[in-house]
Amino acid sequence: MQALPIAAAGLNDAANRFDASARRTAAAPLDDLVKETVERIEAKTAFKANAAVIRTADQMTGTLLDMLA
Repeated sequence: MQALPIAAAGLNDAANRFDASARRTAAAPLDDLVKETVERIEAKTAFKANAAVIRTADQMTGTLLDMLA
């Protein structure tokens, strides 16, 4: 199933983007504060979307297994 590894990579990427943005803000709090806030919001949204893909794939697999049982 292709969705799981792609979504897992998306989770990892979103977490890394959020972390990098937080580190940049901590290092220079007043430099590009708005840009970094937007970056963290985008990373958070991407994380939620990839988590939803994983939940949906899990539910679909469960439904398929129930149908085959």
